[in-house]
Amino acid sequence: MGGIDQAFVQEPEQRPKPSTIEVDGIPVIDMSVSGTGGIEKLASEIGNACRKWGFFQVINHGVPLELRQRVEKAAKSFFDLPIEEKRKAKRDDLNFTGYHDEEHTKNVRDWKEVFDMLIEDPTFLPASPDPDDEEIRTYSNKWPENPPEFRETCQEYCREVEKLAFKLLELISLSLGLPANRLSDFFKHQTGMLRLNYYPPCPSPELALGVGRHRDGGALTVLAQDDVGGLQIRRQSDGEWIPIKPIPNAYIINIADALQVTLLLLVQRRQEKRLLIVGV
Repeated sequence: MGGIDQAFVQEPEQRPKPSTIEVDGIPVIDMSVSGTGGIEKLASEIGNACRKWGFFQVINHGVPLELRQRVEKAAKSFFDLPIEEKRKAKRDDLNFTGYHDEEHTKNVRDWKEVFDMLIEDPTFLPASPDPDDEEIRTYSNKWPENPPEFRETCQEYCREVEKLAFKLLELISLSLGLPANRLSDFFKHQTGMLRLNYYPPCPSPELALGVGRHRDGGALTVLAQDDVGGLQIRRQSDGEWIPIKPIPNAYIINIADALQVTLLLLVQRRQEKRLLIVGV
């Protein structure tokens, strides 16, 4: 259908609409503040964004632009490799890290390629959810041979983005009138991951999505969007899909399910999102 495999084709009601809705968008929050008053104001802005949207963008966040550019360059170099080379670091049944190009969302294949890595390498996880099962499994990242700078650059980037995530948890705690470390303590032993996404040009972008509609299951999602854009969130008031306009060097923050449950939820409804793709 339309030059793409049927596995990628969304149901008609889920396909992108040709028109673009013009909206003000989610809040944009400047994190470059100092002093007690500035921190309190910043925490209040983040708290309001969490309650109204569950999404916001941050600027002046502390992650070096030069590092972000390096990880974007390393990611592009990897995804530009021949498929046979990329699959040398392919995810398998025993290890969920590495390269993958057959991910599905709600039983429809996403038009994307990904590379997943653990922030803590190695990571130790229970073998099962059974409380009586004491087996612990060890997971280590799969790393490609090329590009040679890929591993070191990604590891450095992981550390910086993790710092930002924990800073945001502190500010959310303060917005609730709690000690700054209250939420950080809950996620001290979290299983953080970095995912690199690549969305190739699609011959039928009106039929497929880079990522189908979904909710994030973790605590916080810290998302870097390029200048192409494509991310949408569903507006609570009318169910319309709202495009998120890219802002240079900003990060999009999503209050995900685990944090919502931990907070007993100030955000009344979990936001859904999806990603459009660009045609050839």
